[in-house]
Amino acid sequence: MRSCAIWFSLSVLSLGLQHLSAASPGTVEVFYSRGAFPIIARGLCLISSPFPFSIAELTVGVSALFLISWIAGTIRAVRQAPGTRRRAVLHQVAVILSFLFTAYSGFVVLWGLNYNRQPFSHIVGLASRPASVDDLAALCDNLCRRANYLRLHVSEDSVGAMRLNDSIPVALRRASLGYDETSSIYPVLGGQYSAPKAVFSSDLWSYTGIGGMYWPFTGEANVNIAVPASSIPATACHEMAHQRGFAREDEANYIAYVACRLHPDADFQYSGALLGLNNAMAELRRRNPGRYAVIRGQYSEGVARDLALVDSFWRAHEGPVERFSDEVNDRYLKANGQSDGVLSYGRMVDLLLAEYLSARTGGS
Repeated sequence: MRSCAIWFSLSVLSLGLQHLSAASPGTVEVFYSRGAFPIIARGLCLISSPFPFSIAELTVGVSALFLISWIAGTIRAVRQAPGTRRRAVLHQVAVILSFLFTAYSGFVVLWGLNYNRQPFSHIVGLASRPASVDDLAALCDNLCRRANYLRLHVSEDSVGAMRLNDSIPVALRRASLGYDETSSIYPVLGGQYSAPKAVFSSDLWSYTGIGGMYWPFTGEANVNIAVPASSIPATACHEMAHQRGFAREDEANYIAYVACRLHPDADFQYSGALLGLNNAMAELRRRNPGRYAVIRGQYSEGVARDLALVDSFWRAHEGPVERFSDEVNDRYLKANGQSDGVLSYGRMVDLLLAEYLSARTGGS
């Protein structure tokens, strides 16, 4: 019980630090996000990168076994004699609470404070401004034409779907090339980190609705490789944005889009274009279904096939596990300051519009 009290105290301190840091994003940016965090993340990458498998995936599996063992131990404790039952149950509860308190404290120190850093738009001077439906439609049209063009420069598999230039492990190792280019424009995205890792249990993982995950305890960017190939490059770059300390989902999506756009290889460029197009078109559909339908009719056959394949993939994996996972993710995001939860992924459109309008007006 004493160890539980110690870890509980540390968790309270971590929670207090998380809330206090939210009031001072400039301080977090200087001392944590650009100070301590890169050292922490790169140190973790040095430890985890030599392993060809995801340590995060292994950790989750071991944690699941630990949970099963804890449940079994609790049941045994309840069945003990009345004189020792209460102490045994309290011991089991203390064990799981110590585990949870430790995990939360580690999360805050190793990565969680990044939720309270300065917005990416502020860091790079990307000013958001009011955007009309015409502006949004123009952005969608631009992304549509780019996706159609890039689709001509990627290869196809036997069913006519986009195919990566090479194997998935090689493609994941190529992901950093986009960040090499991006860091010349946005130095805050530079640095050497470990390559994204494929999740071996991706087929099962797909039923959670998760395409990728950054694991702060090992510094690993994990990618679901069961998804259609057109999603893999953008997903890898999204998780690499988290790896570089950008925790907010809209920012990670936008950074992934930029890293893919500046990548030297067409498969990454195309994947990023689809990411931007899908999110922008979803917003246009919400605001003006008629304009959406017009641009949707301009998709090339290849783009339409790829997007339909992605949509059918996730529909095939819908179910209670996916809904539960989505609810957990929604609550997790809201608990970390993203008030619109899972809808925050789509807020990258604000950044896309800011970039598009800035470029159209010459940055004025």
